[in-house]
Amino acid sequence: MHFMMKELIRYSIRWSLGIAVITFVLAALFSIVSTVLLEGVGWAAGMMIVFVIVLIGIFFDMLGIAATSADEVPFHAMASKRVSGAKHAIQIIRNADRFSNFCNDVIGDISGIISGTASAVVVVQLAVTFADRQTSALEFTISIVFTSIVAALTVGGKAFGKAFAIRFSTPIIFYVGKIFYFFEKRFNIVLMKEKKGKNHKKVSISKKRK
Repeated sequence: MHFMMKELIRYSIRWSLGIAVITFVLAALFSIVSTVLLEGVGWAAGMMIVFVIVLIGIFFDMLGIAATSADEVPFHAMASKRVSGAKHAIQIIRNADRFSNFCNDVIGDISGIISGTASAVVVVQLAVTFADRQTSALEFTISIVFTSIVAALTVGGKAFGKAFAIRFSTPIIFYVGKIFYFFEKRFNIVLMKEKKGKNHKKVSISKKRK
């Protein structure tokens, strides 16, 4: 028991440090890309970029929730028939904690932070655009309205994505598994290592009983 606890702590520390480094690198990349894209563009294009960043966060949040909601049992029959992506879908579900941590916390939170920063840049662009006819009240109104729209889209989009992910978790993870399969087959990149979990044991036990 003591040994298992030690191994769990070591694994948690390694994963936490690894994901912190990945978050740092991705946050820097997101910041650089968004800054480059927003520099020199008009406020309309800036708004579109902000909405794209928000949609990326919603999409990955949906993937993370689908991974924690999906059941690996339907994929076993597909894997036995050598259906492309089924084996990788099982691996995603067995690593749902890490997969959802990356999708929800890393990509989701980075998108939220970057979209907030990008929104501030767009508000400044709007203020400059309407500088000759704007008052401080108008600038304040534009800032409040745009930030509120971004916040509403983020929260509402994640609420919709959550319901959609829970309802259609199996096909969502199956398509993600196909993408993982494509990368492994075409580029020899393994995005998720195999992990035997509790669900695998339960399936084995149920088969023995039959």
